[in-house]
Amino acid sequence: MPENGGIPLLGDKFPAMEVKTTQGMISLPDDYKGKWFVLFSHPGDFTPVCTTEFIAFQRRSEDFAALDAELIGLSVDQVFSHLKWIEWIKEERGVEIKFPVIADEMGEVSKQLGMIHPGKGTNTVRSVFIVDGSGNIRLILYYPQEIGRSMDEVLRAVRALRTSDDHGVATPANWPENEDLGSNVIVPPAGTEEQMKERLRDAEAGKIECFDWWLCHRPLDE
Repeated sequence: MPENGGIPLLGDKFPAMEVKTTQGMISLPDDYKGKWFVLFSHPGDFTPVCTTEFIAFQRRSEDFAALDAELIGLSVDQVFSHLKWIEWIKEERGVEIKFPVIADEMGEVSKQLGMIHPGKGTNTVRSVFIVDGSGNIRLILYYPQEIGRSMDEVLRAVRALRTSDDHGVATPANWPENEDLGSNVIVPPAGTEEQMKERLRDAEAGKIECFDWWLCHRPLDE
């Protein structure tokens, strides 16, 4: 339980828990130590929007794996329901769901993570938790039950977070396809007078481009 006594917030440690999944028991976040994971909930098995989401996540699973990020599904359905639904998706849609799906039958995980809306019964809303290799929650998204998610946006968010960590930069809106900066990344703003002068020197030397001393960008060094 986070220090504030409520649901976890950005930057909090993901709460330790033992969960039952379609691939056996899993300890979160310990079993994913050193790896990132994307935990996403869905309202229920054998439902139209959720089925499209599972297929879309699976089709991008290799892209997530390339970023060293694993997928984990969750709903309050029982394991046998998950297994039959996954079987249906494979037989009828030709997509094999290879990531584990948590069976939160008692709703304890969902309540702890704020996935159940009191006005929507006992089903989980569509939430996304992106957790880094140290077990820290880096991004949280909540969608209503009626709206399917953009898996490309979740993938983009993981890529942006990893890029920020690895290169010490920020990413602009819609990165890497920003309308003004393209795939360039943003140099962190200066926090001191000397850093401000350094930004201006780097701009004069052509190392970075600046609209002003506080808004500078550069290509990403791979």
